[in-house]
Amino acid sequence: MDAREAYHRGRSIAARGVSFALVAAIAFGAGLAVAGSGTTTAAIITHIPLIGDGLDATPDQGTDLADFWKAWNALNTNYVITHASSTLPTSKERVLGAISGLASSYGDPYTVFFPPEEAKAFADSISGSFAGVGMEIDVKDGILTVIAPLKGTPAEAAGIKAGDQIVAIDGKSTDGISTDKAVSQIRGPIGTTVVITIIRGGKAQEIPIVRETIQVPETDDGIDKDSGVYHIALYEFTSNSASLFDQAFNRFVASGSKKLIIDLRGNPGGYLDAAVDIASHFLPKGATVVTEDFGGKESNNVHTSLGYNDVPAGTKIVVLIDGGSASASEIFAGALQDAHVAKLIGTKSFGKGSVQTLLDLAGGSLKITVARWITPAGHWIMGNGVSPDITVPFTQADATAKKDPQTARAIQFLTTGK
Repeated sequence: MDAREAYHRGRSIAARGVSFALVAAIAFGAGLAVAGSGTTTAAIITHIPLIGDGLDATPDQGTDLADFWKAWNALNTNYVITHASSTLPTSKERVLGAISGLASSYGDPYTVFFPPEEAKAFADSISGSFAGVGMEIDVKDGILTVIAPLKGTPAEAAGIKAGDQIVAIDGKSTDGISTDKAVSQIRGPIGTTVVITIIRGGKAQEIPIVRETIQVPETDDGIDKDSGVYHIALYEFTSNSASLFDQAFNRFVASGSKKLIIDLRGNPGGYLDAAVDIASHFLPKGATVVTEDFGGKESNNVHTSLGYNDVPAGTKIVVLIDGGSASASEIFAGALQDAHVAKLIGTKSFGKGSVQTLLDLAGGSLKITVARWITPAGHWIMGNGVSPDITVPFTQADATAKKDPQTARAIQFLTTGK
């Protein structure tokens, strides 16, 4: 998993300091990175007593744990080892297992507990120090699903497609697996092979992929001389994306074109700050880009345009999206759509719109969904995605024939207005 899809939030939880709030659960095959600028105010936990990690350890007096202790004692009294290689879990291991079960009971694939070893692996993945295959994965409708293979990566070269359902990794079923645990199974040393079993079109197939260090091109731009339409493709929202987009945008302005396509297809997202910065070219200062909604547990955080608002007058804009456009891509596309400054063409986006924070707990890490993303017009991104104004499918037959009906439709709209 490569370094993407994260946004650094400051969170005051007693003396613990800063924790991470992930914009999305990304899974590229070479590691997550967490970055961003500034912090947001969060609620301070004031209950007592506190444990060393600064979290509230006050028992919930309204919860009856008698059945839990009955199960604990029944296992202590009755369980017999049936395999020579088996060992009894320690008391701490049983507590960690209980915490894992508690987190999974919420039914949210992004709320998960990492025991100490897995927590270390997750922290290492945030550093981006591992090799992988270059695809973003997520749990959709309870099934581990490819959001998009990243451009120029082993996953793309091996034929992985957006929407592929991953049913096994190296022969091990992914039923009930979290995104983060799947990522740890896909990662590995450079040059080694991981076998991904997918379902596509109702048929299963095994795809071996050799792990590599993932290097993804971030932008591509140019003008179509026949139509005069300028095209900027943005493959991710990284810490460099705003600067790279600025350069491409300046080339667009210098071209004299008044017709612009921003291609976010297969863009799995990235840093929120980058999405806000890039959206600021198209929105006036102070205009809402996205709202971080905490469900009433703390005040909403509204992220607004920086107000570059420097698009040449009379410019028509199309944003291309598909099922591989997620998180920061959806934030950007939704903001421009709601402000009526661009038409969205393609297919519905993925629908990843929640924020997670990472807390130290029991030597491990508890990742909790703490907020959801809402577009300026009030649409929830999570589970719903962003719907295009003009729906144009892109089929396998189109890919085989090397046709791009979505770009063709965008050019038609920009040149004819229809």
